[in-house]
Amino acid sequence: MWDQRYARPEYVYGLEPNDFVRQSLPHLSPGGRLLCLAEGEGRNAVWLAQQGFAVSGVDGSAVARDKALALAASRGVSLSYIQADLAEFALGEACWDGIISIFAHLPPALRQRVHGACVQALKPGGLLVLEAYTPRQLDYGSGGPPDPAWLMSAAGLSQELAGLTMELLEEKERTVLEGLGHTGLGHVVQLLARRPLAD
Repeated sequence: MWDQRYARPEYVYGLEPNDFVRQSLPHLSPGGRLLCLAEGEGRNAVWLAQQGFAVSGVDGSAVARDKALALAASRGVSLSYIQADLAEFALGEACWDGIISIFAHLPPALRQRVHGACVQALKPGGLLVLEAYTPRQLDYGSGGPPDPAWLMSAAGLSQELAGLTMELLEEKERTVLEGLGHTGLGHVVQLLARRPLAD
């Protein structure tokens, strides 16, 4: 499905980084090692590489990977890009300064497993940056999956990311203008969650 969606010549979610990623830049360790989950065509990973981070992206789509690497080359940066299903991808242990999860909507059981893995994969002091649509997004129709079980709430994320310290966790209405895929007013949850220096 995703290979087919990304097969069009234009970038489905645009070429610019997600607004919340841009806003979160001061909270990330300069020059740190970042992992971008469900990175798609690379807009966030490439922009973060331009800011001096060592970036790895992971996504199940080979078409998205190729477009992301082409975008990186066009902007004079390099990034690592792993084509892998998140159901099978090992995030590692205490190895990332930051993990970026932008509209990475997954089936509930897999989402819980991936979020648990994020807690362990962050280095002490590492930061998870997450934005996702909430169940209220179904009333807006401006993007996101149609199944409410795939959408996220502040309360649910607090449970799934137990072990991280919440520096920001809020649900809000905002305009999301990201290519063809996300266009218009929507309802999102935004999160900055840090692994404590001493677990």
